[in-house]
Amino acid sequence: MPPSFQEMWAELLPVGRHSGSGGYRRFAWTAADAECRDWFREQAAARGLLCEVDRNGNQWAWLGDPAAGDAVVTGSHLDSVPDGGAFDGPLGVVSAFAALDELRARGARPSRPIAVVNFGDEEGARFGLACAGSRLSAGELTPERAAGLRDADGISLPQAMERAGHDPEAIGADDERLARVGIFVELHVEQGRHLADTASPVGVASSIWPHGRWRFDFRGEADHAGTTRMEDRRDPMPAYAATVLAARERAAAAGARVTFGKLSVAPNGVNAIPSLVRAWLDARAADQDALGLVVDGIESAAREHAAREGVEVTLARESFTPVVDFAPALRDELVRLLAARRPYEVPVLPTGAGHDAGILAAKVPTAMLFVRNPTGVSHSPAEHAREDDCLAGVEALTDVLEGLACR
Repeated sequence: MPPSFQEMWAELLPVGRHSGSGGYRRFAWTAADAECRDWFREQAAARGLLCEVDRNGNQWAWLGDPAAGDAVVTGSHLDSVPDGGAFDGPLGVVSAFAALDELRARGARPSRPIAVVNFGDEEGARFGLACAGSRLSAGELTPERAAGLRDADGISLPQAMERAGHDPEAIGADDERLARVGIFVELHVEQGRHLADTASPVGVASSIWPHGRWRFDFRGEADHAGTTRMEDRRDPMPAYAATVLAARERAAAAGARVTFGKLSVAPNGVNAIPSLVRAWLDARAADQDALGLVVDGIESAAREHAAREGVEVTLARESFTPVVDFAPALRDELVRLLAARRPYEVPVLPTGAGHDAGILAAKVPTAMLFVRNPTGVSHSPAEHAREDDCLAGVEALTDVLEGLACR
């Protein structure tokens, strides 16, 4: 008998967990990532599923013939942001295996193949680009650009894949595999508070806000912190700091969300004026026009403050995902399937967080289920979902798989 939801969760819980922060450091193509991938293979084997690794390192566990096509696929990812929470990604993978078990317990007979997928490097914590595994498969990330992605130690994405035993020469668009997929449904912990104050443990996604990452390079002149007069400095740090404050003001005025969450300083000495402050902006808004205005305003502020400090600033967009409206017919079908068996309302809600489902939406019909998060906190060790809500998510996913794949 395969392990239960609770047993799978308990087994996965310690993998990649940092003893100091209590958060997770499951970065792509590291030892913790390899342990997660081993766990995935073990779960597939425990259920007699065919486990494959595609050309981009994504893992697939198949119930039925993969070549038959029109498959119903579910799953998520197992990697994390630095010191992230336990639920973001893994809840979708664990729930997928548990839903297959429940399907079998119900005696359901799939008429279409069903697969569980673990997409690689969804968070982009190591190489700076989110959803790298699904972007490669969908052709949104070229092998040439992937070769230019490097971690903090200068190791490229292909090099890391090769060191982990994967052939980097194979990476690239995978139209043949995606052609096998008829529908992709991703279950995910909600990263917000839409469900927190309702009687509904599960909701259905309507859309994903447009979002992107921009790199700002503020370049000045390194000098001695003790001997250089304030008026003689070309210090990039004040220009950066003023830009952060300006970004918050512009985002608040537009109802957008912006974050400078990653920073690199050179020479990074306590007693040295920096020569370079490199900062990454994450920006999101309800529509692309609003997002464009906010980012343009932040760029203008950066240039104004840089000029005031006598430094230079350059801006580069590293990634961008336009608004994703999930397939309306599929979204409505999920609501119908869930509402038919539940005494509570099934909310339909947008999200400001990016997901593999958003990347695949350009290639196949996709949908998402959200499981209630009592605090709304995510990308933090405080991220949480109650066990009864998680099990409600498993039941909801089972109903969806039965309705879509067992007709």
